Amino acid sequence: MKRTFDLIISFFTVVFLVSWLFPVIALLIKLDSRGAVFFRQLRHGRGNVKFYCYKFRTMVKNNEADTRQATQNDARITRVGKLLRKTSLDELPQIFNVILGNMSIVGPRPHAVPMNLEFAREIENFMQRHQVKPGITGLAQCKGYRGEISSFRELYSRFRLDYFYVRKWCLVFDIKIVIETAISLMSRNEKAY
Repeated sequence: MKRTFDLIISFFTVVFLVSWLFPVIALLIKLDSRGAVFFRQLRHGRGNVKFYCYKFRTMVKNNEADTRQATQNDARITRVGKLLRKTSLDELPQIFNVILGNMSIVGPRPHAVPMNLEFAREIENFMQRHQVKPGITGLAQCKGYRGEISSFRELYSRFRLDYFYVRKWCLVFDIKIVIETAISLMSRNEKAY
């Protein structure tokens, strides 16, 4: 049921968004800065299996992409990158991760592997959030937890919401999270940088 939901949403996203928006974003990225259009990063998926997560590139090439979170006024972020991050359009290529089957539309957001391992040292059972596929959006995101994790309390709050989702999943829950995410993107994006 969840996989069918993922594929239906992916199909409509590819037909109505990817088909025309990808070339526009790719052109803007290329005009704004040197480097690849896409950025791929190793992350933990379901069962802690590693996979490459795809995003539009929003930073200049740097050696800290896997170990340092983006912060407010981060000099690594390009002009177009700021817009993509603010609108979450940088996450759009993850629709292909969903089609490939290593992500879902809804699930705990995946972190870069080094950061994930660091978080696991801080919170017992942190890796249990990987009992399901990671998502493009999740319960924590629709509740306003986006962007930089600046404190243990914020990290733990995200973990609690992710773990709640893992234990209580149902299709109606996914639909509700997708709707709440859309509302949240329009109203609560102060941490999207």
